[in-house]
Amino acid sequence: MTTGYLGPVEHPKSGQPETTKGQSHYFSTQSDARSKRSRIRLDLPDLSVDLMTDRGVFSPDRVDPGTKLLLGELPVLPDGPLLDLGCGYGPIAVTLARRRPGQLIWAVDVSERAMELAQINLAANAPQGTPFEVGDPDSVPTDMSFAAIVSNPPIRVGKTVLHDMLDRWLPRLSPDSSAWLVVHRHLGADSLTTWLQGRGHVVERIRSRQGYRILKVTPGGPASG
Repeated sequence: MTTGYLGPVEHPKSGQPETTKGQSHYFSTQSDARSKRSRIRLDLPDLSVDLMTDRGVFSPDRVDPGTKLLLGELPVLPDGPLLDLGCGYGPIAVTLARRRPGQLIWAVDVSERAMELAQINLAANAPQGTPFEVGDPDSVPTDMSFAAIVSNPPIRVGKTVLHDMLDRWLPRLSPDSSAWLVVHRHLGADSLTTWLQGRGHVVERIRSRQGYRILKVTPGGPASG
């Protein structure tokens, strides 16, 4: 199942989401883009870190504004393992590690290039003593549950894949825990909300800015049928 990091990029003039040049197939296991690593800066009110990026991963030239908005809206997350689903090169996972030192961070993707970069960035930026794991979806122990899931999900892989992904991971949340997602309205934020509610989940729109929706999803039982 494809669960690579894929999401909206805000066009600097129109504010519309688009796919950044040179990122074809960055939700696939192998990238067809020639490697050319570079460094970018993630600046948030409470932290600043340098991150290694490369061609063939999502938003290699900057941390995209949807992800930054999501990270800016996160509350203090509960104790327990935290999951960055579709981690890309790891801006969410690194932020979680810096904000919740000592908690286990899982960074999950299908792209081998993305996973390698996330490993590098977590090793360079996670506080000493903060455990982390980077892997593909099947590497996560089947009995592990998460205190929170944080994701800029892979909208462009299509509804079927996206829905299967959420159906797989939302039940892995601990009781009374939530997933935090960012989705652009032009990429189906409202229809995704409707689908999630139809599955029995509680969805709160925490913030809407520049077309991005920050959604807090608290799992319920799947809708019958």
